[in-house]
Amino acid sequence: MRTEGEFLMNQPAKPELLAPVGDYERLVAAVTFGADAVYLGGTAFGMRAASANFDLDMLRRAVEYAHAHGVKVYLTCNTLPRGREVEELSQYLKDTAACGVDAFIITDIGVMMLAKRVAPQVEIHISTQAGVVNYLAAKELYYLGAKRVVLARELSLDEIATIREKTPPELEIEAFVHGAMCMSFSGRCLLSSYLTGRDANRGECAQPCRWGYHLVEEKRPGQYYPIFEDKSGSYLLNAKDLCMIEHLDKVIQAGVTSLKIEGRAKSSYYVSVVTNAYRCAIDQYLSDPEHYQLDPWILEETKKVSHRAYCTGFYFGPIENGQYYENAGYIRTYDVVAIVDGYREGRLLCTQRNKFSIGDEVEILEPGRPPQTFVVDTLFNENGESIQSANHAVMRLQIPCPISACPGAIIRKAVL
Repeated sequence: MRTEGEFLMNQPAKPELLAPVGDYERLVAAVTFGADAVYLGGTAFGMRAASANFDLDMLRRAVEYAHAHGVKVYLTCNTLPRGREVEELSQYLKDTAACGVDAFIITDIGVMMLAKRVAPQVEIHISTQAGVVNYLAAKELYYLGAKRVVLARELSLDEIATIREKTPPELEIEAFVHGAMCMSFSGRCLLSSYLTGRDANRGECAQPCRWGYHLVEEKRPGQYYPIFEDKSGSYLLNAKDLCMIEHLDKVIQAGVTSLKIEGRAKSSYYVSVVTNAYRCAIDQYLSDPEHYQLDPWILEETKKVSHRAYCTGFYFGPIENGQYYENAGYIRTYDVVAIVDGYREGRLLCTQRNKFSIGDEVEILEPGRPPQTFVVDTLFNENGESIQSANHAVMRLQIPCPISACPGAIIRKAVL
């Protein structure tokens, strides 16, 4: 393991925080809560077919909004297109490039070379799907025209530092720091295709790694034996989620240019809270790199979104306790109850998201700040009439509150 001094030599001046975006609402959430860049999918050639994604008109709007706030937009083109799709690819790249995207995220070398020809103004980022694990591959991809490589998730900090040292300094390095992990190498899985006919490498993964499995002996059909001694069977393929927020200093010092949050299929609440946590953690690190110690509230924020049990992946060597065998479920401890639209005359103006009532203790989360707690003593509808609870979806509300909050702030409560 390298010394801290050796790692410090590699670190970028200011790492980028890269947030996932599945639709326009999540784009606004990512920008509001501090992302430097976002990645999103168009209507084709992306790895998240189930996400809402962006048609050309929406993509153009998204780019305009992001650029107006100083945020870059990277478009996923990281599937492996079949021969019959190639004819559509050239026009797709031209059309999306015309929308102003800053980079294409690409796996296939043919797609990469085509993108260079038809949209030379757009940067090329090599997807984690390409499985870059050494400096030889990273250098050759750079020489072919890649601006950035998104490293395989199976690398240690030492291995990342070696790649940084032995590649041109102009080559950017991106690595995942938070979110779901895949039991296959860098997401290149055939399990979904075999079991469901849905190709994970074309954005249609059914996540069979999250299912429960039993052992069946061929001479005893219908008798299911748990692989793990539990009545629910075994979730032997179910990976824990990645969370590196306590170790961001080490990731940055290893030479990672861009810190990537997984989750284009996750909610806008997830995007808001996790982006905010990592924004605050990065800013805290940059304020005093040599004495980085995460504020406890920032770590707690990562636990207030729906998640699986956390681990640190492969960053510290071979992964230990990286699987969660009891079930495939998520841990969820908080619900969003309202979104703040404004603050006027001592009242929060809000739109309801989930039911809450007078007497509930809630938290307000604003960008760049710890959550603030208060008890809802009174509630009014949009006409100023007193009500006991907010029980209608997207109803407009007024909440008397001594705490002012900016538009887009989140009001949430603990799930009992």
